[in-house]
Amino acid sequence: MAITYEKKLNLTSNARRILDMRYLIRNEEGKPIEEPEDMFRRVAQNIASADKLYNPDVDIEKTEEEFYNIMADLEFLPNSPTLMNAGRELQQLSACFVLPIDDSMPSIFETLKNTALIHKSGGGTGFSFSRIRPKNDIVKSTSGVASGPISFMSIFDSATEEIKQGGTRRGANMAILRVDHPDIMEFITCKHDNNKLNNFNISVGLTEKFMERVAKEEEYELINPRTGKAIKKVNAKDVFNRIVKGAWKNGDPGIVFLDRINRDNPTPELGEIESTNPCGEQPLLPYESCNLGSINLLKMVKRDNGNWVVDWEKLKDIIYKAVHFLDNVIDMNNFPLPEIEEKTKSNRKVGLGIMAWSDMLIRLGIPYNSSMAVQLAESVMEFIDYHAEMASVELAKERGPFPNFDKSIFKDGNRKHNDRTTNGNFGRPELDWSKLQKMIKEHGIRGAAHTTIAPTGTISLVASVSSGIEPPFGICHIRKAMDGEELVMVHPLFEEMAKAGEFYNDELIYKIHEEGSIQEMEEIPEELRKLFVTSHDISPEWHVRMQAAFQNHTDNAVSKTVNFKNEATKEDVERVYMLAYELGCKGVTIYRDGSRDEQILNIGKTQKVQTESSQEANPMPRGSMAPRPRPLVTAGSTRKIETAECGSIYITVNEDEEGLCEVFINMGRSGGCRAAQCEAIGVLISTALRAGVDPDSISKRLKGIRCASPSWQPGGMILSCADAIGKAMEQYTEMKIGKTREKQNKVDDLIMADICPECPECGNMLEYSEGCVICKLCGYSKCW
Repeated sequence: MAITYEKKLNLTSNARRILDMRYLIRNEEGKPIEEPEDMFRRVAQNIASADKLYNPDVDIEKTEEEFYNIMADLEFLPNSPTLMNAGRELQQLSACFVLPIDDSMPSIFETLKNTALIHKSGGGTGFSFSRIRPKNDIVKSTSGVASGPISFMSIFDSATEEIKQGGTRRGANMAILRVDHPDIMEFITCKHDNNKLNNFNISVGLTEKFMERVAKEEEYELINPRTGKAIKKVNAKDVFNRIVKGAWKNGDPGIVFLDRINRDNPTPELGEIESTNPCGEQPLLPYESCNLGSINLLKMVKRDNGNWVVDWEKLKDIIYKAVHFLDNVIDMNNFPLPEIEEKTKSNRKVGLGIMAWSDMLIRLGIPYNSSMAVQLAESVMEFIDYHAEMASVELAKERGPFPNFDKSIFKDGNRKHNDRTTNGNFGRPELDWSKLQKMIKEHGIRGAAHTTIAPTGTISLVASVSSGIEPPFGICHIRKAMDGEELVMVHPLFEEMAKAGEFYNDELIYKIHEEGSIQEMEEIPEELRKLFVTSHDISPEWHVRMQAAFQNHTDNAVSKTVNFKNEATKEDVERVYMLAYELGCKGVTIYRDGSRDEQILNIGKTQKVQTESSQEANPMPRGSMAPRPRPLVTAGSTRKIETAECGSIYITVNEDEEGLCEVFINMGRSGGCRAAQCEAIGVLISTALRAGVDPDSISKRLKGIRCASPSWQPGGMILSCADAIGKAMEQYTEMKIGKTREKQNKVDDLIMADICPECPECGNMLEYSEGCVICKLCGYSKCW
């Protein structure tokens, strides 16, 4: 069957811009040489080709068409490395990896080397530093003392800073230290200095025993990992309070519940899980990788008798196709290390997740902060979990179970299932878990794990939906286009519903942008105010309850940020941590608004209220360009340049807030034709600049004009007065670029310290979401 790619992609201009900047293949000049359709085709062809490994006679074109359609329709998208690299030379398709670190120099620096290789390939890394002996412990081989795990974290941080991953994906690490490590207090505060460990997210690994002692305010033992012996006792509540204080102060550290993670370890015979990937949602054994993809839930709804409902049949169909896709990714992956390839293919873990959760709720008319939303979360995620495993069993029939099946919790067919079932809710078909267990016992299962709620920062921008299970940060945001123009981006569902209700207008949008929330705006119907709640409208407790609802039916973990208002207290953070523990979460990341040195996202005034469509450039008819009025105030600099024939000339280049706006040329000798000609050149240049002509195009045309007597100057030859003017303009621009680069370096420092309010690539305001910072305009991310 021949495949035709006539499907018209429904991409916004912002989604196309992000694909152009970050995903599409470029030539040596840096220009894209494929369209978004070509990218999806490239990925579909490459991933579908894995079917041939299991059945040489398979209809590969049918699989390719299925994969292409679910991506082109934005119903399912794999993680960014798969979109970027599938079908290309690199072919590294995994987002993140976990590497082991043992208590020896060879192990530490072997892992450092492997980290560099992974980051070079575009991946992130997670580590547990818990096996490294504590600071000031004995080192018998040198009769010295140990420097401790935090010192080695600094070495990994420096190496990550050097690699930078080629600009498409920045280095990201997770460091975990067990709460019973003797250096735990130093670890808790290691990121309080914003100039240190900026390539690391950090989380404290909490144990059940520790949490029990916290509740009783009792002491617990700190264990030297070198000897396995207790060295001292400390009060658990004091340590817990220090963790809470750090998170309240600037978001670090996060927490993970290690015993809870290992309770769900599908292959306990292979070892204990000690770490996660950089954003915390994927617990992994050493050398495992995460192979992730997300279903767009906004596409999983339909009209039924005039009402929006969940389209369960469509969701089931996409789940089966997505699991097939992700299993193929493992076979097509070019892993950065042979140990990673061996471990990944032996366990074949995949992480199927979701995006557009809050958009689905809005479409269904269910407020995010409601019991009904929490119930639907459990219903949807249990459905995904069940059918992901069913799809995995179907693959096992054809391809066999994962090689370590006999060392897994599945081997006896008694895979434990969460009893908190929600069968029948919201029109959902019944789920027969006992049937699934019988099928696993008979046929095996293709992967050791199947579901993960991962960050979808950039791919959700491509799909133009809300990220992961997060609520919207705001209904309107400041967005700065690439040409410097500021505009307001409106939540598409709010715009749709407000227009349907005939109360949408620019004045309203401007007011929403000013306020940052619509909850007190009585001109908006109450039912819409309940639906369009932002992350700060929602109490932290509802954030945790939503995370826990998804965690109840997720194999791995859930990436979610619990947002606090700035006035939140340390006691508020403590209550959320305890609630997360009580409700069964595997970890928690919190962010208190404005708790870092500078605000991450600014929802404030903007000079112009526009929509994306109004930003489309329309060619101006000939004769319509006119210079804007000369500004009242300008700033600039004057250069003195010596010429052979005309003596000294003084060239002044000025600018205002919109850029270069005028050039004045004065000659050392007064009067004469030459002086008049220079004055005329200045007038013409100034007119062109204020009419919008590119300064670089003016300077390039002036440079190189010769007169009969060129002259030598410090820095090069001056060919004529016109040449001098062009070079003076160029030098002024270069001076501005130099200052911009200096500012950019400072911005880079801030971004790596998690305190920068602006994207270093496009100047847009950044958001803190899913444990990371991301630009919703160009797709820049610190973590993925």
